[in-house]
Amino acid sequence: MPLPGRWLTALYTRLNGSGLLIDCGEGTQIALKEAGWSCYAIDTICITHFHGDHISGLPGILLSMGNAERVEPVTLIGPKGLKKVVDSLRIIAPELPFELEYIELDKPEMTIERKGFIIEAFRVMHNVVCYGYTLKVPRAGRFHPELAAENNVPQKAWSRLQKGENVELDGVTYTPQMVLGPERKGIKLTYCTDTRPTKRIPEFAKDADLFICEGMYGEKDKAVKAREHKHMTFYEAASLAKEANVKEMWLTHYSPSLVRPDLFLKETRKVFPNTQLGKDGKTTLLEFDKNE
Repeated sequence: MPLPGRWLTALYTRLNGSGLLIDCGEGTQIALKEAGWSCYAIDTICITHFHGDHISGLPGILLSMGNAERVEPVTLIGPKGLKKVVDSLRIIAPELPFELEYIELDKPEMTIERKGFIIEAFRVMHNVVCYGYTLKVPRAGRFHPELAAENNVPQKAWSRLQKGENVELDGVTYTPQMVLGPERKGIKLTYCTDTRPTKRIPEFAKDADLFICEGMYGEKDKAVKAREHKHMTFYEAASLAKEANVKEMWLTHYSPSLVRPDLFLKETRKVFPNTQLGKDGKTTLLEFDKNE
């Protein structure tokens, strides 16, 4: 439930002018405005599952996008039955100036490419069908003019080849591999909430730059309750972060009874030192490694 100073679940990411939203709990559009961001740029909305605290803000944000005169299509990704759920919510938002495109997840693992993101959806373990998401931004290899010369690649093709395109000139096809070195490390973010620990989570979070994970309970005596309600404790989340060898973890999705998550941070960091507490408006900038 929302609390003073704590909205419901949502994660907003931006890449090259395109916005991607994971979950859209009540108050999401207000939180965006408080951060100084516009919902106009949201091209993709991923939904983890169909509980109200993760999707109840969707009609309002779609209306706001329409009022901002957006006309480009918006892609919605979520568990099977997504269109039926969204159609029901849209009873109060029936007319939009843009199309909604649906991708329903009907396999345990699915990969989707959208606006520069590679989105990996993976099934987790909640009391309804629920998915986690890994967002990847790939990075091409470094351009080598000597390799281009060795392969007799005309200079006028270099620019497009560096963008990953194949180029045909005078009946000859040139590929990016003819001018680029090995693919470099990209950017990786993994987000999961409303789940028990599963083997898939560290597999999909492996070596992530940022791992955002639910920590429903900080109190160690709530471990039984976490199992009953298919949620996680801080310490279980930290164990997943350690196993996945992530750079940094943010805890989120606290129980309403967890008023002082900071009281449990010291013990959690004994499991995974680079644990941070999530809070409303918390942001970071993930960049390519300048040394690569």
